[in-house]
Amino acid sequence: MIDQYTQRLLTARLAAEQATQRLPSVSAGLVRGGGLIWSAGRGRIRGTTGQAPDAGVQYRAGSISKTFVAVAVLRLRDEGRIDLSDPIGAHIDAAGAAGATIGQLLSHTSGLRAETAGPWWERTPGGGLAELAAGSLGADALRLPAGRRYRYSNVGYALLGELIGRLHDAPWYEVIAEQLLAPLGMNRTTPGPQAPYATGFAVHPHADLLLPEPEHDAGVMGPAGQLWTTVADLARWARFLAGDTGGLLDCATLAEMREPLAIADVPGEAWSAGYGLGLQLWNDNGVRTYGHTGSMPGFFGILEVAADGGDAVMVLASSTAGFSGSLTTDLLRILADNEPRVQREWAPAAVADDVLELLGPWYRGPVPVTLRLTGGELEFRATGPGAGYSFRFRRDGEGAWTGVDDYYAGEPLVPLRGPDGSVRALDLASHIYTRTPYDPQAPVPGGVDPDGWRADAQHPLG
Repeated sequence: MIDQYTQRLLTARLAAEQATQRLPSVSAGLVRGGGLIWSAGRGRIRGTTGQAPDAGVQYRAGSISKTFVAVAVLRLRDEGRIDLSDPIGAHIDAAGAAGATIGQLLSHTSGLRAETAGPWWERTPGGGLAELAAGSLGADALRLPAGRRYRYSNVGYALLGELIGRLHDAPWYEVIAEQLLAPLGMNRTTPGPQAPYATGFAVHPHADLLLPEPEHDAGVMGPAGQLWTTVADLARWARFLAGDTGGLLDCATLAEMREPLAIADVPGEAWSAGYGLGLQLWNDNGVRTYGHTGSMPGFFGILEVAADGGDAVMVLASSTAGFSGSLTTDLLRILADNEPRVQREWAPAAVADDVLELLGPWYRGPVPVTLRLTGGELEFRATGPGAGYSFRFRRDGEGAWTGVDDYYAGEPLVPLRGPDGSVRALDLASHIYTRTPYDPQAPVPGGVDPDGWRADAQHPLG
C-alpha cells in the first residue's frame, strides 16, 4: 500500500477532476506490482442518489472491450486455426468487407467504415451479422484502400466478434468469459449491468443538469463496446496486459500486440498515438504507455499501462463527455513522485559458455560496438560515432539468436567459427562483425588489403 499523504494527493486530483469536469460519478485506481494499491471514487452512482462509487461498481467499458476480443482472436492464431493474413471473408460472411485481413481489422488498417450505416448503434438495439452485412457492408464498406493508413473501425471489431463466435460455436462473450474472465477472477465484467452499477448521464453543456442516456444490447456490434466492468476487474486485466498472463497468452504474442502497426498522423507533430493489435499506444515525449479508451453514451473510461512494466491506471466515469486527457498522466506522476519504484536487487546469474564467448567488443569494419547480455537478451550497442543506438537479439528454442528491433528484426545472428572451433566473426544480415577492425583472419566480404593498416596508404588504382 501507499502512504496516506500520497493517497490524499491522488484523491484530491480525482476530486478536482470530478468537480471541474462535472462528472456525475467517477471511479479510479492504480496498479503496481500486479496489485491494486489505490482506488477512490467521487460523486453518486445514480447522479444525485445512490452510493459513492468504489472499485466494485460497474461502468460500461466501451471500447476497452476490444482488448478482450483481440486477445481471443490472437489465441486462435496461436492455436493455428487462423492466420492474421487471412481475409475475414474466408471465415465469415463479411460481404463488402470480405477482403480485409484479420490483422488489418485488429489494427484498424482495413479501411473499413467507422460506424454502421443504420441508426446510431450505441443508442439503439442491435441486430445480427446478416442485418449488418445488408445495411453496412455493401460496395461502399471500404472508405480507404486496405492497409494504407490507420482508420478506427467499430464495424471491424463486430466482424472479429463474429469470427470468434463462428470458430468456437459460441457467442463471443461466452468465449472470452470462459477463456479469460473466469481464469483471471474477473467476475464483475459482464455484457450487461449487474448491481451495483452506475447510471450513464449526459451533462448539459451550459447548466448543471443531467440527462439519463439509453442503454441497449448492441447485438452484432457488441464486441466494439458492450462490456461492463469495474476498477477492480480492470486492475486484474492491467496485470495481464503488463505480462502476467497466467499462461492464457504467450508473452511473445502480448509483445506483438504492443508493437506500433499504425499511427495517428498529425502533420508537423511527432507521433503521440498509434495502434497495435487491439491496443492503443501512446507516446508522451518518449514515455510509452498502452491500453485502451472506451466511450458509450453516458460513459467514458481508460485503462493505461506503462510500457516499462511498471504502473497502470484505470478511470471509469458516468459521463458522455468524459474527463480530461491529463487525469491519468497526473495520477501516474503523483504516484511516481511520491512512491518511487524500488529497482529489483541485482544478483549474478549463470551464463552458458557459448553465450559468454559472444560478449564484449566487436567491429563492423572500423565501427565499434559492444555485445552484452541483458535480461536474457543480447544487446548490440554502438560505442563509437553514432553511439546510442542498439539492437536486441532473443534466443529461440533451437539456440539461435534472432533480432527483435528495427533494422535487424527477424534477422539471424550467426557466429562464424574458425578451425579451432572458436568464434572468429559474427554474420548479421551479411554484415560481418570481427573482434578487431577488419580482421584479416575473418571472412570479410571483399577481402582485406594484405598490407593492412598504415599511415601512407594509397588506393591500388592510384
